[in-house]
Amino acid sequence: MHASDHGDPRRLCVIEGDGIGHEVVPAAIDVLHATGLPFVVEQAEGGWSSFQERGNSLPAETIETAKACDAVLFGAVASPSHRVEGYSSTIVGLRRALDLYANLRPCHSWPIATSRPGIDLLIVRENSEGLYVRRERRDGDTAVAERIITQHGSSRIVRVACEWAMRRRGKLTIVHKANVLPETCGLFRETALRVASGYPDLEVEEMLVDTAALRLVTTPERFDVVVTTNLFGDILSDEAAGLVGGLGLAPSANLGDAHALFEPVHGAAPDIAGQGIANPLAAILAAAMLLDRFRQHRRARTVREAVEYVLRHGPHTPDLGGQAGTDDVTQAIVAHVTKRATRNG
Repeated sequence: MHASDHGDPRRLCVIEGDGIGHEVVPAAIDVLHATGLPFVVEQAEGGWSSFQERGNSLPAETIETAKACDAVLFGAVASPSHRVEGYSSTIVGLRRALDLYANLRPCHSWPIATSRPGIDLLIVRENSEGLYVRRERRDGDTAVAERIITQHGSSRIVRVACEWAMRRRGKLTIVHKANVLPETCGLFRETALRVASGYPDLEVEEMLVDTAALRLVTTPERFDVVVTTNLFGDILSDEAAGLVGGLGLAPSANLGDAHALFEPVHGAAPDIAGQGIANPLAAILAAAMLLDRFRQHRRARTVREAVEYVLRHGPHTPDLGGQAGTDDVTQAIVAHVTKRATRNG
């Protein structure tokens, strides 16, 4: 039982990671403080820098802290694009260690020039299997990767998607490639349709992933909740983020039955790290998702309203066409949240 179950402050495991994670996560913490939520921060290590210093990208004590806390707020990690002996992805390791099988990526329109209007969708991505089980081997000039799809994994992710669709507009799109991958995507498709049939009030459709990618670009307004496998979900959710302002505005939740981790989707951005110009809004929106997990819906709504206000009126960081720094944007959000929190008592 967590401390908060006894009315004590929430315990938040904070892993800043690498690069701009050290800038945007403290911004999100400042905003959480401004909401008035009682919580304590437990700092933990993880990422490429941790691997370079300690030879471990995800130390055992980090996993222990994450399991002991009420939620994890994660920043970003810089991963090499080539194989490094002994290194493995921190976030993939955390998802596995905490059994965070559901990745939620909301995407909706914002009041900025680079955002398409009329979009309000949620991509629910299977987060624990598929190609991301990292079972690869090389035999001479041939490389092989195994794609693992299970009935159990498919059932639970589709159930999550159905529950979200019932809370939203009642439409579910099952995305797969069963015409080319009849065993793996076939199992996902069969399982998804069976689980969805248990929700008679849902409008259910299925769509091939290439068609889904096209329709996300041409008619994104038609989607409500999209559920798909790990790699497809990773790609489609980044594509969707590009429609509404980019990864600087893209938060995500990694959820399991016992644990939850919240993170901005962007990477460590080494090209701008340390310059104080990183956009903190994705991390701040991830903090809003964390508040919803804690059933602090009014506080979460206040944070989102503050983000909308700042996007409409400024200041903006360079990725959104402005000249403001991370602290400028953070303080504007904090001021708005503080004003609302004071008004609400």
